[in-house]
Amino acid sequence: MSLSVPHSSPWVAGADAYPDGWVVALWHTSAARGRHRTVPDLSALLTLDESPSVLGLDMIVGLPDRAVPGGRPCDRAARQLLGRTRGTSVFSPPAYAVLGAETYDEAQRRNRASSPDAPGLSKQTYHLLPRLRAVAHHLTPDRQASVREVHPELSFYAMNDDTPLAESKHTDAGQRARLDLLTQHGFSEDAVIASLDADGTVGIDDVLDAHAACWSARRLYRGTAERCPPVETDAPRNARGLRMEIWR
Repeated sequence: MSLSVPHSSPWVAGADAYPDGWVVALWHTSAARGRHRTVPDLSALLTLDESPSVLGLDMIVGLPDRAVPGGRPCDRAARQLLGRTRGTSVFSPPAYAVLGAETYDEAQRRNRASSPDAPGLSKQTYHLLPRLRAVAHHLTPDRQASVREVHPELSFYAMNDDTPLAESKHTDAGQRARLDLLTQHGFSEDAVIASLDADGTVGIDDVLDAHAACWSARRLYRGTAERCPPVETDAPRNARGLRMEIWR
């Protein structure tokens, strides 16, 4: 598996979901400058004017065919790197069949029916189903060459010399630590803060996560990114051919 992606554009991007759509952080790899915006849905995210060569997406890309305790191998590997405190931010995705559920009870039944030891489904995961449906609809193995699943806490872990951050991103200290790491890695603090909207629908944690995803996209562009599972091993694929992996 190659680390790098085809370079059709000098732009790369990172995206994090927020209630009204996606927060997008963009970076011009030649000019070393950034910009940001919000878009309403995944379709708009995949048709950005900059046509980024790589998009780091903070969302599950390859849903498993069977739900098992602990999730996919990449989820378990990510938790092991992040440790007990930050590892809780990596949730176990539902089985693909859950996307067809219309109620929470039906989602629970579908997930449990996917394998003999399949767990139930949290309400938090259930509320992500519209996002997961959109990703499953738009993403193909070919498109996965440029759209890669990332996890911001893994990105910050890599920025922090492979050390999980001690504080949650929901605390002032945790936000300060993440902002400091972003500025140490080339992002302007003023530009990151400017990503916040006036009405408060975009939270500081969303902005930080989008920029962390963009940082991982920069590493993918340069061929220096790392992956769960490790790049020297093949990532498992689901029945639709999508690789189940998380980049950082």
